[in-house]
Amino acid sequence: MTQQLAPHQQRVVDEKQELDEKREKLGAFKNTDLFASLPWQEQERLNTQAHVMTMYSAILGARIAAF
Repeated sequence: MTQQLAPHQQRVVDEKQELDEKREKLGAFKNTDLFASLPWQEQERLNTQAHVMTMYSAILGARIAAF
């Protein structure tokens, strides 16, 4: 039997899905010539963003697992 999620729980699931899609796109971008052509400072900011997005996704995953 599948449990129906409460609206606030579904929002967390949706948020994680959207975040993971953005994180994948950022990861793909990091493998492009355009990324390589950016100043190192911008590359570092994007790397930090990707790291924080990964941490945020893990937190959302832990919340979902607790539902």
